[in-house]
Amino acid sequence: MKQIIHTPNAPAPIGPYNQAVRAGNLLFVSGQIALHPESGELVLDSIEAETHQVLRNLKAILEAAGSGLPQVLKATVFVKDINQFSRINAVYGEYFQPEWAPARELVQVAELPRFVNVEISVIATV
Repeated sequence: MKQIIHTPNAPAPIGPYNQAVRAGNLLFVSGQIALHPESGELVLDSIEAETHQVLRNLKAILEAAGSGLPQVLKATVFVKDINQFSRINAVYGEYFQPEWAPARELVQVAELPRFVNVEISVIATV
């Protein structure tokens, strides 16, 4: 049985998907971009500000499902420019401590929704 997770503390989906789906003790969180949940505006001031907003959105969804960043098992990071890796990684490291950081891949892609620079999805335990 699956449970749909939705919180007003993260952006509403911009397509036919949900913020997250829980199945048993696993949580699958859809890719998040830097949409501010209250204003609906993109946070694109810098790659750091954009990455912070993405991770705040993920954190809000995880918490709404009864999970949290330490319970993330796997993260998938999509970037538009691999040359921004170190700047994205520095912000990412503020949210995931080395002793419990998840497995991860970071992949450069041609384009992302709404022409953003970074999108992150995660799988976590609940």
